[in-house]
Amino acid sequence: MALSDKYGKVNIPKIGADEPVFILRAQDRLAEATIQIYKVLAASHGSALTKDLDKQIQSFQQWSGKKKMPD
Repeated sequence: MALSDKYGKVNIPKIGADEPVFILRAQDRLAEATIQIYKVLAASHGSALTKDLDKQIQSFQQWSGKKKMPD
């Protein structure tokens, strides 16, 4: 369980019930760029997360649903 301001309590394994989370959805036109910026920041701090982020960016790019500005 986790806590999102927008979506309320969401079930995410390994996250505490009161831990805040920020959710990016593939429908959000800004999400892919946000993940790319996060990747740059992660890499600049020596994180090995960058390859996982490449996979996530690719999945956002391949999603065929309608994109919109965040609300």
